[in-house]
Amino acid sequence: MDRRCWLVALPAIDGRQYVYRVYAPEDALRADLFWDAWHCHDEGPHPRAYDVFDAAEIERTG
Repeated sequence: MDRRCWLVALPAIDGRQYVYRVYAPEDALRADLFWDAWHCHDEGPHPRAYDVFDAAEIERTG
């Protein structure tokens, strides 16, 4: 399975946007990419990110 790198930007309550790299197949569902990034953020030390799918920016790199 060929895995691609996706960038997922999540807005947080501190007004910042946190960007995460998610490795997934090219045909991955955008919702799955969002939840992978959101759970990574939620487990970290940063202020809470909004769990609103429409607020996230998702793009494939390379």
